[in-house]
Amino acid sequence: MRSTRHLLAGLALTAGLLAGAAPATAAPTPAATTAASYTWKNVRVDGGGFVPGIVFNRTEKNLVYARTDIGGAYRWNQAASSWTPLLDAVDWDHWGHTGVVGLASDSVDPDKVYAAVGTYTNDWDPGNGAVLRSADRGATWQRTDLPFKLGGNMPGRGMGERLAVDPHKNSVLYLGTPSGNGLWRSTDSGVTWSKVTSFTNPGNHQQDPTDTSGYNSDEQGIVWVTFDESTGTAGSATSTLYVGVGDKQNAVYRSTDAGATWTRLPGQPTGHLAHKGVLDAENGYLYLAYSDTAGPYDGAKGQVWRYATATGTWTNISPVAEADTYYGFSGLTVDRQNPGTVMVSGYSSWFPDTQIFRSTDSGGSWTRAWDYTSYPNRANRYTMDVSSVPWLTWGANPAPPEQTPKLGWMTEALEIDPFDSNRMMYGTGATVYGTQDLGKWDAGTNFTIRPMVQGLEETAVLDLASPPSGAPLISALGDIGGFRHTDLTKVPSMMFTGPNFTSTTSVDFAETKPDTVVRAGNLDGGPRVAFSTDNGTNWRAGQEPSGVTGGGTVAASADGGRFVWSPDGTGVHTGTGSAWTASTGVPAGATVESDRVDPLTFYAFKSGTFYASTDGGASFSARATGLPAKGNVRFKAVPGKKGDLWLSGGAPDATYGLWHSTDGGVTFTRVAGVEQADTIGFGKAAPGATYPALYTSAKIGGVRGIFRSTDAGASWVRVNDDAHQWGWTGGAITGDPRVYGRVYVSTNGRGIIYGDTSETGGGDGGGTTEPPAPTGACKVAYKVTSQWQGGFQADVTLTNTSTTAWTGWKLGWDYPAGQRVGQMWNATPVRTGTAVTAQNVGWNGAVAAGASAAFGFTGTWTGTNPVPAAFTLGGATCSVA
Repeated sequence: MRSTRHLLAGLALTAGLLAGAAPATAAPTPAATTAASYTWKNVRVDGGGFVPGIVFNRTEKNLVYARTDIGGAYRWNQAASSWTPLLDAVDWDHWGHTGVVGLASDSVDPDKVYAAVGTYTNDWDPGNGAVLRSADRGATWQRTDLPFKLGGNMPGRGMGERLAVDPHKNSVLYLGTPSGNGLWRSTDSGVTWSKVTSFTNPGNHQQDPTDTSGYNSDEQGIVWVTFDESTGTAGSATSTLYVGVGDKQNAVYRSTDAGATWTRLPGQPTGHLAHKGVLDAENGYLYLAYSDTAGPYDGAKGQVWRYATATGTWTNISPVAEADTYYGFSGLTVDRQNPGTVMVSGYSSWFPDTQIFRSTDSGGSWTRAWDYTSYPNRANRYTMDVSSVPWLTWGANPAPPEQTPKLGWMTEALEIDPFDSNRMMYGTGATVYGTQDLGKWDAGTNFTIRPMVQGLEETAVLDLASPPSGAPLISALGDIGGFRHTDLTKVPSMMFTGPNFTSTTSVDFAETKPDTVVRAGNLDGGPRVAFSTDNGTNWRAGQEPSGVTGGGTVAASADGGRFVWSPDGTGVHTGTGSAWTASTGVPAGATVESDRVDPLTFYAFKSGTFYASTDGGASFSARATGLPAKGNVRFKAVPGKKGDLWLSGGAPDATYGLWHSTDGGVTFTRVAGVEQADTIGFGKAAPGATYPALYTSAKIGGVRGIFRSTDAGASWVRVNDDAHQWGWTGGAITGDPRVYGRVYVSTNGRGIIYGDTSETGGGDGGGTTEPPAPTGACKVAYKVTSQWQGGFQADVTLTNTSTTAWTGWKLGWDYPAGQRVGQMWNATPVRTGTAVTAQNVGWNGAVAAGASAAFGFTGTWTGTNPVPAAFTLGGATCSVA
């Protein structure tokens, strides 16, 4: 993805998320269960980001994987023609592991799959890379941390594959690494890794050596590893393997002794980078796709070469003379059913379209996916059908020779199914395309290309809004602008257009007139603000004050009559959209929001100070101070309650948490027990409650997760679990004002996630069905299983010592020293504070006579942490073990 590579650049520096490092006061991790019953799905967009790698297993049909630059890895589900996400368990502290720079599927044991993960090699990602290994096709993973970083979202990420499994001895793997770290090998199926010291060229290519950020100045390093399977036997390491290096003068190396020694291939072409090296072992050809840059956006010249492995002969088989190229080559594949058939892509051919070439005689001659008839008219060998993902037309109506939808762009992943010559898949900057009748290419009739992307959701979510009427969700996304979802289970027909922002940075609606919607975003040359009067269905571009360079944040008044905009490049302004006036008393770059009741009241925040305006944004005055001055801070006003505000944010090495104000920001009270919080949102109140449900991405009770409160922040329940974490979720969150329990969660690369609960209520007054009061005797065993400074974990076993079975239970106790419960599992905290009530979940309410039910939780303490003296069940006192 283009712009989202910058999204976490600043956030990573402030979040302090170091992979593999324990927190200063290391809390134990509770069991991977959830305190509330939630199911999680993606709001459907179908794609949206760059897919740099597609990997078919060579021995099992229909076993296919895809890797993304910031959104994890996926496995193809043939029965459903969809992709299954594999890295949703990546946690907050390891968010960089959602960037996948290499992927390998084991052809000896197809249950095994490996992923090399890490997003940035500069300081945008403070954590090191890792190799993940799975013995169940990615359902679960084990991790080996590396002593250096990997760059799933760095220049050169479309080259590869950098990770490879020996096809004869699958305990041996190789990993090509960036930043001068060289070639690495594992001989125990990825458990441990060591540097191949005999391989002495770590690569030297930098996209831009002058880039002080370290992004374009990093060295791409070792970029692919390819085995010659004809040189080995089952159980013995493959003798011959080839390695591609980011070095324009020394791009290809070979070992003929299973990696013990290496030599530069003599006679090889120079002056370019070998993006891919694909071997046709049957005919003895190594094919190489070259570009003058590492990609994935750029590349002005390229070549394609064939190396005869037996004779050492090099042949330039470029489908276009280098003098006539304005792009590089990268996507490269061989038809394993007919190895003389080769395909290659001109990945960086932006105008008028990408180009794909095909040869059926080992590169002796080529045909193109499209040709000019008489410029600017084109004849295509294919038909594009994007009816399943109609927004891929971008709402465009380009003049020839451009067409919509495009054949693609950034087409670095290109693969023919090794079991089916008619099926091909290729990745672009926004989707996965494919065909199932590729053979028609050679027959001279059009084959059909369709999106093969369902289930693969890769968008960076920058803002979310759920109005009380109209569409349930309006989103602000990186790279593809955003959408109005009237049905969460269906792909919208189009992203926002008129104008079409490259990234939408902020979206808001008028609380009492939700048909009025405003969005701000980035667009070269502007306009960067747009307005809708029909709930986001249609848009008109607004005017801009001078100096605007980016979208910033924007807010609509409660009645939709006025807007306050804080764009990048200039100060805060107020107006109607057709004219703007500079606001006074508020610093440039402040985050702005509106009161959801009073149409004249707006709020702003910057650098630890909260501001308010009571004259429609014309002037602001400072109110509360002492709020987080470092890190990312977000705040929102509660619908229907004037002056009721919640503010979240901060940084681990500074002030960090969640605050509440009921006086319009004059004062804020920090919410006890919330150690860190990054987002805050509101949803429909629980049954029987009047205050909206609160949702936050936060750290509470030593646990990072998505939390909900149904009692105005007095207590919190974690609603996600360890299998559903999605890396970094600190961009935006909102509940749904029409559906209790529904929450929309932003991710940085896994799209918009939404959760629904099977509960009928939640929290105090939430309408939870009251279990029948147990009768007879009970016994409680309460044990603190772990304790650290300020926190603890406890297990509770409740035993039915009567002669009558229970059909439900609710256990209460008081803390003698003011301790508080944080996250609870295998029970629901109906009431928390110093007085606690825990109720059974659905599956453990029935307790036979003499049987027990167990649950656990994390909590906080100050001073001392004594065990409660008494426990009650249905008004009766239990004995304490």
